Amino acid sequence: MEQATERTDPHVPYFFLSYAHTPRHATDGPDPDMWVRRLYQNLCEHVLMLTDLPAGESVGFMDHAVRTGEEWSSRLAAALATCRVFVPLYSPRYFASDHCGREWQAFASRHARGPTAWDTAPPAIVPALWVPVHGERLPPTARSLHHGHERFGPHYASEGLYSLMKLRRYRTDYEQAVLLLAQTIVTTAHDIPVPRGAPPDLAALPSAFGSPPVLRRLRIVVAAPSRRDLPPGRSERCYGPSPVDWNPYRGSDADASRPLADFAAEQVSGLDYLTTVEPLDEAVGSLLAEERPSAPTVMLLDRWAVTDPGQRDLLTRVDAAAQPWVVVVVPWDRSDPDNASSGADLQTALEKTLPRTLQRGRSVSRAATGGVPSLAAFADILPTVIQWAAAQFLRHVAPVYPPAGPHFPRPRLLGPVPEPESAQETRDDPRT
Repeated sequence: MEQATERTDPHVPYFFLSYAHTPRHATDGPDPDMWVRRLYQNLCEHVLMLTDLPAGESVGFMDHAVRTGEEWSSRLAAALATCRVFVPLYSPRYFASDHCGREWQAFASRHARGPTAWDTAPPAIVPALWVPVHGERLPPTARSLHHGHERFGPHYASEGLYSLMKLRRYRTDYEQAVLLLAQTIVTTAHDIPVPRGAPPDLAALPSAFGSPPVLRRLRIVVAAPSRRDLPPGRSERCYGPSPVDWNPYRGSDADASRPLADFAAEQVSGLDYLTTVEPLDEAVGSLLAEERPSAPTVMLLDRWAVTDPGQRDLLTRVDAAAQPWVVVVVPWDRSDPDNASSGADLQTALEKTLPRTLQRGRSVSRAATGGVPSLAAFADILPTVIQWAAAQFLRHVAPVYPPAGPHFPRPRLLGPVPEPESAQETRDDPRT
């Protein structure tokens, strides 16, 4: 009876596809995760054909479709709490992802509440091989799981689904592997029921893969007015008690009711960064290189900030410091009537205030510095900007240690090296 209730619940996905997001190589380049979406669509089609799921019921869940929305966290948590089968997409990047490790942990914790305790990985986890991963690189949680990659064909085990999908000569192998994977998902869903759980707080969960050896850090700095510092005539709609409460898309986007910095921090955590959010006046010390910087920095900049003399002065000093790991993103809602009437003047003032920083930012993403028009566009641009800032930080700030090795004392030259006695005797011997 419980199975029938689950089957007709449109909010319960049949399977949850867990994968590591790949950052874009360039802002205007193709989305590297489009191949994962294609795999997801193929799996959904097969599962739909292999079951009697009614129209409108969720076949699977993949977080890309809702990643830019206000309800992203709650929908993802609900899917992890109710899905029948968890499908991790194996790759080296997957097991380096703290976020993917927390998704695995959230699903595995539902098994712990079931009638059967599992000392190893829960059997309702059906792994898929996206890119081959050497066995020694698998965390203990994944090693204890029976993978059975050989069942999907020799090319699947040696190449992974990504290669099978990309290379035309493997087309038949890809179709066979995906169909077998869908059949395994369906069989697992019926044979191994998993109790539902409460939607987890992913941020509070440990990673099933263990703690990463080094946790990457990123600072989000907000340069914007607070509600009490607005210039005359500027609407309060986008602002709050603190600069970090600012969201320029509030009112024009149904998903933008919370601060933009909170949304950005959520996106960044999905890329496995430990994030801090600070207003400009609190972060300015390290931005001016008066302190040793601790992390690359993304500055969310409201053009209206340049109307405040104090913030304009701080921005001018930040620009003069010219730290290459500080990158600016300028969100700008063109539908805001205040922006439409003052946009040109504010942009001119901004160019005078931050000439170096904006010029450097244009080499990374013209869209980021020219005015990001929507929340969805902001989410698309953010990974590229972060990747660039992190690379610059590693290049200019992060210490580089030489590999450990034997220590040889440096020789000290005190004068001419005396000739060995044997050589002296040889030269003095008239027979030689």
